[in-house]
Amino acid sequence: MGLAVSGAALAQTTMRISISTAQNSHQGVAIDTFAKEVEKRTGGRYKVQTFYNGALGGERESIEAVQLGTQELTFSSTGPIPNFVPETKVLDVPFLFRDKAHARAVLDGPIGQDMLTKFDAKGFKALAWAENGFRHMTNSKRDVKAPEDLKGLKMRTMENPVHIAAYKGFGIITTPMAFPEVFTALQQGTVDGQENPLSVIISAKFDQVQKHLTLTGHVYSPCIFLMNKAAFDKLSAADKQAFIEAAKEGTKANRARVDEDDAKGVADLRAKGMTVIDNVDKAKFVQALAPVNAEFEKQFGKATLDKIRAVK
Repeated sequence: MGLAVSGAALAQTTMRISISTAQNSHQGVAIDTFAKEVEKRTGGRYKVQTFYNGALGGERESIEAVQLGTQELTFSSTGPIPNFVPETKVLDVPFLFRDKAHARAVLDGPIGQDMLTKFDAKGFKALAWAENGFRHMTNSKRDVKAPEDLKGLKMRTMENPVHIAAYKGFGIITTPMAFPEVFTALQQGTVDGQENPLSVIISAKFDQVQKHLTLTGHVYSPCIFLMNKAAFDKLSAADKQAFIEAAKEGTKANRARVDEDDAKGVADLRAKGMTVIDNVDKAKFVQALAPVNAEFEKQFGKATLDKIRAVK
């Protein structure tokens, strides 16, 4: 793609990055910042084109495209990631993280950084962890004040084995579905509800098709900048560093936007007519998942989960 830059002898290489959500979202901020930083840090030799709203496919399709090398970059939640890199499954265990500060400390510290290296063998270069935020439940049927209120609700879930196992533990009828299909499925009543961070609920305008929101904060959802490994390996050492630093800047902007959305999101959604249950007895939800959590301890090892919980 050697398009000659006008007035310069430098060849410019164009790459693509995509998200499933809107440009005006925490994910949009992440890739817009990343693209700007890549261009700046490589003196314009690399240009990153940005695509929004699943224009290049849902998260799973875009991850597959990056793995195959038909797309250079993507920015995705970790929903479908365990299908490619099983070691990341542990991050999706419900109620594993105390708060965002704890989750960020884990991802930015040795545990998270070691996990980034697991992508190399699968055809990816994982540039940086970013954030989706804590996930909350919405539905069109009823207020959810306790775990038993979830029984029988048909909920869209991410294509993620840990989430599906956990939500079945609540008695939810799980319906895995790619994100670009969710709004229509809610609108048509194919599913009763979905679960996502406030940032996603706001940017996807789910308030138009969902009446009830409960701040369960049941799962912390990371995001990740992924690049095709062969495309990354072709870069010079300086350009490799430029891409990694650009991803870190994208993460900073992304987390700041999540914090902003979390701070004003509830009032915003209430103003749009949603009923918000914010005084949730989390202990009851944790207790309801005791049998599922026992399975997760067997699957991941209690020592691994305790190590994550112990991070300050």
